[in-house]
Amino acid sequence: MTKNENVKNGVIFPVGEENPYGTFFSGKSYLDMLVNDPDIDVSVGNVTFEPGTRNNWHVHYGYQILLVTGGEGWYQEAGKPARHLVPGDVVVAKKDVKHWHGATKDSWFEHLAITSGKSEFLEPVSDTEYNELEVK
Repeated sequence: MTKNENVKNGVIFPVGEENPYGTFFSGKSYLDMLVNDPDIDVSVGNVTFEPGTRNNWHVHYGYQILLVTGGEGWYQEAGKPARHLVPGDVVVAKKDVKHWHGATKDSWFEHLAITSGKSEFLEPVSDTEYNELEVK
């Protein structure tokens, strides 16, 4: 059963188009860039994940703040346990910290991503790593 199907229509902001960074995701995601001004070093995007979708491990050479607006998801930093995310949760990914985020296996997931500086996507989160995660 798929949970939080209402998220696929957008919770606060529109879902947007299929994510142009999709090659760095396992599964399908959507992106609506809310702020993408070349004169400032911060972007804001509404990212929507289909159930089971997650991005690759990556780092930011600035920072990233995630504001969870819908569904259920995960955030994990390298070497640390994954954190289960629900609406209202806030995550701060600091400079140079390797991490990933995405939907749970059975739920749509949506967050606002406030990102400064450049980002570098790395290897995918393995199916083994991902499938071991369980909501407690």
